[in-house]
Order: sequence, then structure tokens, then C-alpha cells
Amino acid sequence: MAAPLMQLFFFAFAILLNSKAMVCTNIEVDALVVFKQGLSDPNNILASWDPNIVDPCTWIAVTCNQNNQVTRLDLVDKNLDGNLVPDLGKLEYLQYLELYENKIRGTIPVEFGNLKNLIAMDLHGNNLTGSIPSLLGNIKSLKILLLNDNRLSGQIPREVLNLPNIQILNATNNNVAGTTIVTRNGPADNIHPTSMATPSLGLLKFLFLLPVVSIFVSI
Repeated sequence: MAAPLMQLFFFAFAILLNSKAMVCTNIEVDALVVFKQGLSDPNNILASWDPNIVDPCTWIAVTCNQNNQVTRLDLVDKNLDGNLVPDLGKLEYLQYLELYENKIRGTIPVEFGNLKNLIAMDLHGNNLTGSIPSLLGNIKSLKILLLNDNRLSGQIPREVLNLPNIQILNATNNNVAGTTIVTRNGPADNIHPTSMATPSLGLLKFLFLLPVVSIFVSI
């Protein structure tokens, strides 16, 4: 009698896990579809983003983990025009957000502060405006933040400057006042700001490929 009951228990548990994963996937599908709907995509890069497919892991530019949760969004230099959307902040397991060198406009949604697993956010080379949200300071895992070559204004919030794991932060070639580039070498309190000059994009890409070790930009 015990054996059938145990099998029934494990069967029910498996169904519960599968349904939970399906809910996560559906939330991710909805978020990505909303993003797609707000974009002009002249090269039809996002043709595979079909809202009727419940698994976004089959979509171009989307990478998932073994649990079919979206961990990476890679849409680099695709001639995309449009706005970032708050819904992207629902991608709970996202680690890499790579949307640089497009024509993306508007502001950085404050909801991006909900991306608690994010390691790198690269939005450089777009047409973003407005201020840098202080809620990005909630992303304690963030190591790389590249916002250079946009039309952002204001200052980098202290909450963002004080991120414990930040390695490279670049907001040069904007209308940002004060510190516009930060690299860290060692402990969190060992921060080296530079706002007198702008390193080349090639240098920043080179730094981005370095292992996460002691990094300092000399201008």
C-alpha cells in the first residue's frame, strides 16, 4: 500500500514543479512579446518570437538555463527602433541583457531594478533619454553596466555607484554630470571614478572581455 502512495506523491510533485515552470515561462513569453510589439524590426529579426509558442528558449537571441528560464537576451546591432518596456523587469532569471548599438529610445524603466540575477547590462549606442534609475542599485549581482553613447541626463545615482560587485560602469558620451565612468579594483570601497576623458569604445569592449579581476582604466 505504501509503494503506490509514494508513487502518487512523486507524480503529484512532478506535476506541481512542471506547472510552476510553465507559469514562469508564460510570464517570460508575455514580457518578451510586449517588448517585441513596441519595436520596429525592419530586418524581421524577431520573426521567431511567436506568442503561441510557450517556450521562448526556441526564439532567436534568447538563451535559457536547464530549467527553460530565460537567462540571456542578445539583440546587438539589429537596427531595432522603439522603447524599452517595464515588462522586461519580469525576466526574473535574466543574467545578461545585451541590447547595444540599436536605435532604442525613451527611458530606462525603473522595473529593471527587479532583475536581481543580472550580471551585465549593455545598452550603449542607443538613443536613451532621461535619468539613470536609482533602483538599478537593487541589482547586487551586477558587474558590468554600459550606458555610454546615449542621451541620458542627470547623475549616476549613489545607489548605482555603490553596487557591491560592480567592475565597470560607463555612462560617458551622455549629458550625465559628475562621475561618468567607474572601475573597481579590489574591495567595494576602492572605487576609481574618471570623468575628465572618455576611453574609446574599443578599449571598453576589450575590458569587457577581461576576466573579473583587478581592473583599472588609465586615461
